[in-house]
Parts: sequence; C-alpha cells; structure tokens
Amino acid sequence: QVQLVESGGGLVQPGGSLRLSCAASGSIFKIYTMGWYRQAPGKQRELVAAFTSGGITNYADSVKGRFAISRDNAKNTVYLQMNSLKPEDTAVYYCNAVLSELSNMGNYKNFWGQGTQVTVSS
Repeated sequence: QVQLVESGGGLVQPGGSLRLSCAASGSIFKIYTMGWYRQAPGKQRELVAAFTSGGITNYADSVKGRFAISRDNAKNTVYLQMNSLKPEDTAVYYCNAVLSELSNMGNYKNFWGQGTQVTVSS
C-alpha cells in the first residue's frame, strides 16, 4: 500500500520560511511525477510546484523566485523550501505523486497525502 506522508507545516510570520517534506512509501515501482499542491479556504486546489516525468520543475507564477522544490530519489522524497512567505500562501499543502506499483507495473495511479497546514500571519 502506497502512502505519502507530509511534514513541516506550521505557523510563520510574513517574510519567514518553512520547509515541507513528503515521503512516498510502500510497494512503489516507479514515480512519474511528484510535487505540491495547495488549497486555501473557499478556493480550488492549485499546483504549487512539481517535477514532471522528465525531471523538469513547474512552478505556479505566484511562487516563482520564492519557493524551490527538490527531491531525493533514493528516499522517494520531495521537499518544498518556501521563503519570503506571504499571508496569501496560507493554505493546506498536499503532496501528490503519480506512480506505478509493484503489483501493477504497467499502470500508474494518482496519490495524495493527507495535507499539512501552512499559516502565514503576524
């Protein structure tokens, strides 16, 4: 059974920094894409940053220059370094991965973490 476990959320003042981590575990054959989405109250879930299947990084325009996604392939883990945080970054941040499992290597599925709250407030 595949799980995505996030950590690192919390309360931070405007201008501060946080680092999120997401570790994928279980019977994983191959990870195709992995990244971060967020959902603020009353808004749709949106892409924050992600690695594509080709290893390219995509960022939302609103976080370019402030957030950085990185990964440790050996640990099936992605990180999101968030700097210069703004109140509008307040949201639940979700880890997402598209991957195939050992039990069905030819097909891929979409997995989500449980979410971690990030609150930017003075």
